[in-house]
Amino acid sequence: MKVGYARVSTGLQNLDLQEDSLKNTGCEKVFVDKISGVKKKREGLRAALEFVRSGDTLVVWRLDRLGRNMQELIQIVNDLNEKGISFFSLQENITMDKKNSTGQLMFHLFAAFAEFERNLILERSAAGREAARARGRLGGRPERFTQKDLDMLQMLVSNGTPIKDIAAMWNVSRTTIYRYIDKLSSLNKG
Repeated sequence: MKVGYARVSTGLQNLDLQEDSLKNTGCEKVFVDKISGVKKKREGLRAALEFVRSGDTLVVWRLDRLGRNMQELIQIVNDLNEKGISFFSLQENITMDKKNSTGQLMFHLFAAFAEFERNLILERSAAGREAARARGRLGGRPERFTQKDLDMLQMLVSNGTPIKDIAAMWNVSRTTIYRYIDKLSSLNKG
């Protein structure tokens, strides 16, 4: 039996491409995660690994969907091999089982490249954040409220307008309003 595993890094990303490819390849069951590959606790992967049996093949759309570092990929595939379970990656066209030494070599090469790519992304992101800090940008979301909004907020709070009504006016949570009220009170003290 072919069993698929698909993963995207965030809940905002779409699994359709991966799931369609896995089903078109003949996967009878597909497990999914919407979580970063660097996270240890991936329930979909755990369930897929518990589901597959000797003689089955675990199929992924691309190697980096299974894991982001070479050590983890190798460990998972070696565990599968010990249980008599094959592994196949669609994009890299790698079949990995105990009998396929070429597949094992290709797997290790692609795993190394996947880890290298991940490290490059991390380095570029860190360099970008450092360059932004050097230009005075601290990161994070831009402030939601302008000074005019803060003045209005202060006036509404002083007049006793309920927080839930204020939050509804700006279409934000009450927590956001309380955070800005705290910010205003600390500014007024200083």
